[in-house]
Amino acid sequence: MPRDILYLLKADFADGPGLPYYCPDCAQVTGVLAYFPQLRYQLDVRYVDYQRPRTEIVELIGIENQGCPVLILADVPFPQASELVTGEQQGRKFISGAKAITSYWSVVHQVSRPH
Repeated sequence: MPRDILYLLKADFADGPGLPYYCPDCAQVTGVLAYFPQLRYQLDVRYVDYQRPRTEIVELIGIENQGCPVLILADVPFPQASELVTGEQQGRKFISGAKAITSYWSVVHQVSRPH
């Protein structure tokens, strides 16, 4: 059975001089995955480099949608879940942003919702 694909940025990326960075939204999603480890078994979690283009994402949902975190949906299981979809490209529905992704998981996977 196909699984939703979650793309997160790898930590400790460079973006100019100084100390490395991490993506706050990706860190938030990673924290939710730690709270609810069963989600990792229901998702295909992939980490990508900070630099663009993020070819793997671009091939699936286009260059304008390569921001992270992004959840590319294998299927939308019921009507309440479709209200949380933030975009569609090349026939694929996706959800962008930590709060939207974690809200979707609360509806679809029955984990706690973000406050």
